[in-house]
Amino acid sequence: MREKGAQPIARGVPALVSVSSDAALPEKVDVVVIGGGIAGVATAFFLARAGVSVLVCEKGRIAGEQSSRNWGWVRQMGRDAAELPLTIESLRIWRGLHEMGVETGFRETGITYVARTARESADFEGWKRDGTAHGVPIRLLSAREVRRHLPQITDTFRTALHTGNDGRAEPAMAVPALAEAARGHGARIMTDCAVRDVETSGGRVSGVVTEHGRVACAQVLVAGGAWTRRFLGNLGVRFPQLRVIGSVARIETEHALPEMPVGGGDFAVRQRLDGGYTIARRNANIAPITPDSFAFLADFLPTYLKTWRELSVRVNRHSLDELRGRRRWHADEPSPFEACRVLDPDPDLSCVEEARKRVERAFPGAGMVRLTHAWAGVIDASPDAVPAIGPVPGREGLFVASGFSGHGFGIGPGAGRLAADLVTGGTPCVDPAPFSPSRFIRASATGAKRARQDNEAD
Repeated sequence: MREKGAQPIARGVPALVSVSSDAALPEKVDVVVIGGGIAGVATAFFLARAGVSVLVCEKGRIAGEQSSRNWGWVRQMGRDAAELPLTIESLRIWRGLHEMGVETGFRETGITYVARTARESADFEGWKRDGTAHGVPIRLLSAREVRRHLPQITDTFRTALHTGNDGRAEPAMAVPALAEAARGHGARIMTDCAVRDVETSGGRVSGVVTEHGRVACAQVLVAGGAWTRRFLGNLGVRFPQLRVIGSVARIETEHALPEMPVGGGDFAVRQRLDGGYTIARRNANIAPITPDSFAFLADFLPTYLKTWRELSVRVNRHSLDELRGRRRWHADEPSPFEACRVLDPDPDLSCVEEARKRVERAFPGAGMVRLTHAWAGVIDASPDAVPAIGPVPGREGLFVASGFSGHGFGIGPGAGRLAADLVTGGTPCVDPAPFSPSRFIRASATGAKRARQDNEAD
């Protein structure tokens, strides 16, 4: 796979910034956020800034999973039309954080998608139409304009889509920086602290039980990423979500690549603050076959039939782990989240090597392209690829922010703002209807029975 004499590839996310844990659990807060990824941390930031007492409980480390393992793109174009208002709000927040001195690595560089085929170009027309309708400064570029815009790129690309005010950020530093900003406003943060259960009293949330003790609260936001389905399932809530694994790598080049992120039909590349570049193969994720693949087949089948070319469905180690994983537990016993603190799948080295070759072909002037690091992350996929943000039907005081389907990093600050608005009952920053969990969430009969039993025990 590597040339003779090449340096070995380091496994893992480069330089993830560590966030220390508070020394002890508080006895009581207004809101508990379950999950220390970008959605949960951003929610805590906006709650704390509004004067709401909030505790973030993370089973492992802040941004230990997909929030530090993504590409680091902050984009408006290429979004589902339903997400556009939220991603526009999110971009505004990214800029604001940068102006406040919260160093997330955000840089407003613009983003360009390039196309070789008529099929890829046709997608651009729809994205341009949707973006223009929402005021996004999005442009279609001719082949000549592509070469002028990206002089390093090969002349095999026939057109491009460019948004001048999109940008990039550093996943390994962004969420930790936002967590410290939230802490500066009064948020409490506990790491290595799994939440085992949500308690109810009188038909509504009254607290959570963690591995280190109980915390009283009136509201809970579940922002557990790829773990959300399992946590809610133990509460008797059917949340259709599947796990998808994406491999990513860091490269170094002899000569500079574009400052802005660039995506083609089969590659993605963005400049990093550390002097390297993050690359991936677009549309080349792995969908492990798990028990949930069958449980949620009807939910996901329509989307799968449209996107099957972009997924490699297979049985792998993740499939076996899911098969053996516990689905039910009680508050007084260890949960699956304590058995696995961080989802850390093996990267597909053949996939990242192919990404390296494709970047090299797209930018022949880059010279030698050397892989330095490779890692993988687990994406929380929803049936329609749009996140669920809002109250869980039939569970007063329980909210969810999950199912970001690979869009969570760029849209995360806006998602946190919306979730905080909904938790506090404030005016939502955007129309929350497209993100309503009620479109595919429902409480099962066993869940309703369990909720009644919990209430009776209080």
